[in-house]
Amino acid sequence: MKIKAKEVLDSRGNPTVEVEIKTNKGVFKASVPSGASTGKHEAHELRDNDKSRYSGKGVLKAVNNVNKIIAPRLEGKNPSKQEEIDNLMIKLDNTKNKSKLGANAILAVSMAVCRAGAAEKNIPLYKHIQQLSGNKKLILPTPMVLLVEGGKHATQSSDLQEFMIMPKAKTFKQSLKKGTEVYNEVKNILKKQNQSTNIGFEGAFGVKVKKSKDIFELIIRAIKNAGYEPGKEINIAIDAAASEFYKNKKYKIDSKILNSKDIINFYTNLVNKYPITSIEDPLDQDDWNTWTSLTKKLGNKIQVVGDDLLTTNPIRIKKAIKTKACNALLLKINQIGTITESIKAYKIAKKANYNVVVSHRSGETNDSFIADLVVGLGTGQIKTGAPSRPERLAKYNQLLRIEEEL
Repeated sequence: MKIKAKEVLDSRGNPTVEVEIKTNKGVFKASVPSGASTGKHEAHELRDNDKSRYSGKGVLKAVNNVNKIIAPRLEGKNPSKQEEIDNLMIKLDNTKNKSKLGANAILAVSMAVCRAGAAEKNIPLYKHIQQLSGNKKLILPTPMVLLVEGGKHATQSSDLQEFMIMPKAKTFKQSLKKGTEVYNEVKNILKKQNQSTNIGFEGAFGVKVKKSKDIFELIIRAIKNAGYEPGKEINIAIDAAASEFYKNKKYKIDSKILNSKDIINFYTNLVNKYPITSIEDPLDQDDWNTWTSLTKKLGNKIQVVGDDLLTTNPIRIKKAIKTKACNALLLKINQIGTITESIKAYKIAKKANYNVVVSHRSGETNDSFIADLVVGLGTGQIKTGAPSRPERLAKYNQLLRIEEEL
């Protein structure tokens, strides 16, 4: 096994790490994503901070760490030994949040090793992941199809960051068809309103609105225009990314300042009015008590998803289980930094009967790894943006291929 890293660009034009592994079975590549609204408890993404290159966002240090430190230690190892290799890299780094070598350096290697490991066994990547995780059943996921972006992803839009739909269907292919039809209806409505149909980081529309409810009304209209029944055939999911509008222990949303009680009422009213079945990061990443109160109130109706709260970190997931802070995990491999730790996070959540949603990041690459990951783990839900932009479609199209294969 020979390993080489290089600097490439992600979908936002920022540098990221790509790793290439050569074995006697072939050449295997992987590139890592990067987030825009990142939780402060995530594993450390190593950047160069050299202002003369890419505004300081270069990743030559991380690339160098792969080529000079990681590669020599892993040369000749068997790539099917995922856990052994990941643990060796964790030990090499020897920091709490992978700040020495960089989570982006370690993850790129971990992903490429996983691909090479699948080839070593002559099986598809999703089957290799299934075996690594001990999961019994391969499941094609329901997609959370992104329609409208707000928050940090779009200007002059809603304070809530993402508005998605979850189409109900017998197959992934049908779900994606429904989601894409509604996406195109949103575009048609915006055109008729003389609104911009420019797309954001994740391929969805940034809609100029005064209040969040205007976007929900737009989505309901688009679902009906596409010939579907809201709530029966298609549900709504949101990612509030609330840490972005939390200041001085208050939430600023729709030009109102809300305390803990008010924000719970805000979401309760939304859930009562619209067919919302999932809310991600409704509260700040460290507002634990309010998370528990919200989940107590809405947890039997909807999935309350921890992203910035949990950061795919086994320690934080265990705390959330203990405090009943949420009932679902958003799994992002670059938040923790290795495939082994991602699988561990999934297992802890699964054991506690949490739902698990595998997710992309706003800065993506054409690497379709998470499509195989979601099928291999059988979590049943994926979040990978709008049905537009090549780096989002790479995941959707890979899922179509896997479904046909199965």
